[in-house]
Amino acid sequence: MIPSTADILARLVAEPTVSRASNLALLDYAEALLRPVGARIERFAHADGSRANLWVTIGPDEPGGVVLSGHTDVVPVEGQEWSHDPFTLTEREGRYYGRGTADMKGFVAAALRAALIGASRPLKIPLHLALSYDEEIGCIGIRSLITALARRPARPALCIVGEPTGMRIATGHKGKLALRACCHGQAGHSALAPNALNALHLGAAFINALQARQEELSIEGARDPDYDIPYSTIHAGMMRGGTALNIVPNRCEIDFEIRNIAEDDPQEILARIKADANAIASRHRSRFPTACIEIDEVSAYPGLSAAPDAPAIRLLRRILGDGDATLKVAFGTEGGVFNEGLGISTAICGPGFMDQGHKPDEFVSADQLRQCDRMMARLIDELHA
Repeated sequence: MIPSTADILARLVAEPTVSRASNLALLDYAEALLRPVGARIERFAHADGSRANLWVTIGPDEPGGVVLSGHTDVVPVEGQEWSHDPFTLTEREGRYYGRGTADMKGFVAAALRAALIGASRPLKIPLHLALSYDEEIGCIGIRSLITALARRPARPALCIVGEPTGMRIATGHKGKLALRACCHGQAGHSALAPNALNALHLGAAFINALQARQEELSIEGARDPDYDIPYSTIHAGMMRGGTALNIVPNRCEIDFEIRNIAEDDPQEILARIKADANAIASRHRSRFPTACIEIDEVSAYPGLSAAPDAPAIRLLRRILGDGDATLKVAFGTEGGVFNEGLGISTAICGPGFMDQGHKPDEFVSADQLRQCDRMMARLIDELHA
């Protein structure tokens, strides 16, 4: 008997697969479901072996097919006040509560069930599942799977990334560059502070420069009205520096990001930011020759911008029965990685809403899971027809 999506979701939520932690027990469960029905399964592990991607194929061993893509990692629960155990699925008033229910184990559960259903029918077109790790920290884990698939002569035809969209069709999202600026000053005693170079002051000037570049983008930059924020953004999220009040700090780190719409090249934005950093440091070099602000990339993923008539969009319209209405999402996904790395048509559609994720008492509604199950059933019909 094929388990319900809710039953599968309960098992997935029970695995505390926080990013950088092991997801192997969850993958073991998925394999235990799928191997007995003849699924062809491969793992692509992280270098330390603690976590892995899972690639599953149901149906004929032929080129093409549809990928259902979902990440298995979730964000931490520390510091959040939950009404119940976040790693125990709790049903209440038509909602399923638990960490990852919305983002995005609800979709993963529905995809696993769809694979079981597909295995019971003579599919004419392959169904693939891609279950990844470490998506929440920059779409890092999926890279090894994409690299392996890109080397193969036959690739899937299109991909559906099941991030939470309320079961609406999303055609795109912004790209992201996560960056770290390291400001190098010169240490000294705070009683003689003017004789030193305060790295925190360099950092403050750098953040002011980021704000100025953001203002420039908001006024003069390219625009995409499909987004709530219709232009590229620059955001500083963390600043670290100093060890004691009476010491002028010689080092300061700032973590910041660029989220770009498709019309903007993030490297061009970054080049302007680097020029600003050099200008800030150069003002001090006559007295402090080693003054500098170094900028390193921490992680990155490409944006996604699918045409309204792209194959993945057309497929979703057929199986959802939707008209022309689509949206673009504010958050990043692995969709851009599939589209750029494999050159395949990719779209985003999944149960739940992102504003229900990443916070205490995260949930997905039973109605959203039912809608996703209906979409999966129609997809199987398409692959069988």
